[in-house]
Amino acid sequence: METLEGAELCFPQLLNTSCRKPIRPHSEATTIFILLSSISLLTVALNLLVIISISHYRQLHTPTNLLLLSLAVSDFLVGLLLPGQILFFRGCWLLGDFMCGFFFCVAFINTSASIGNMVLISVDRYMAICDPLCYPTKVTLRRIKICVCLCWTCSAFYNSVILKDFVRQPGRYNSCYGECVVVINYITGAVDLILTFIGPITVIIVLYMRVFVVAVSQARAMRSHIVSVTLQPSGTGTAKKSELKAARTLGVVVAVFLLCFCPYYYPALTGQDTENSSSSSAFLVWLLYCNSSLNPVIYAFFYPWFRKSIKLIVTLQILQPDSCGTKLL
Repeated sequence: METLEGAELCFPQLLNTSCRKPIRPHSEATTIFILLSSISLLTVALNLLVIISISHYRQLHTPTNLLLLSLAVSDFLVGLLLPGQILFFRGCWLLGDFMCGFFFCVAFINTSASIGNMVLISVDRYMAICDPLCYPTKVTLRRIKICVCLCWTCSAFYNSVILKDFVRQPGRYNSCYGECVVVINYITGAVDLILTFIGPITVIIVLYMRVFVVAVSQARAMRSHIVSVTLQPSGTGTAKKSELKAARTLGVVVAVFLLCFCPYYYPALTGQDTENSSSSSAFLVWLLYCNSSLNPVIYAFFYPWFRKSIKLIVTLQILQPDSCGTKLL
């Protein structure tokens, strides 16, 4: 009996303080482990391809692609964090309190940065579609770089404030040894909900509704062959066909983002304390993280330049001299 009881503990040598492992059929545990490991590897590999493509090829050094690069870095980090979530599914955190605190800090910063990147992408598409004449002068590579740096810096500072007590004592919310839990109280959760979800999501939806209306009107005008007559007097100019396609593609990215992120914030919307642990929010966290593996798939489906760059990378043509000047567009 003691051996059986010990086998159910995360740390059998700590009979009185160790957490118990969740009881799962071996086949189910193996299936989950293989599935989640595959998603982790896929997320890392696909986003690494995006990072290499945009960083290496000069033709892809545009303001919009720089925002996609920042988002890909965020998604890449998510892929690196996924093995930690696998530990949660196994029911035992074996890396200690310090790594528990580090894991949640990086995860929170990454989530906020992802949302910030989505807001920046929405603003970029709004400017490109609704004010195309001023877009090249207002949206420059230098300004986008500054915005991306501010996004990550503000995310790091903001989450360090929220998690300051947890960082000082990472194991303060653990009920037993082998658990990794962070709890955000109602007040902090409400503030966080407004600043990192309701506010940004409202901005994203409003901007994309405006982009959608303008894009539809311009598409109709182009089909009628009266674009210059119809749109020039309004002072907004005419967006390029490529800009309209980019808006549609990034609109899909934003829609998938909302579908994956909204369930994660549901407990806060209903007034509950937000708890991240191995038992309470595993599915919601994984739904959120799966968004990171879907973004490169969307790029591959809608962006010919991404498919071309993948071919060049896989066939090692990227290693040839002056390959950074290859035409992809």
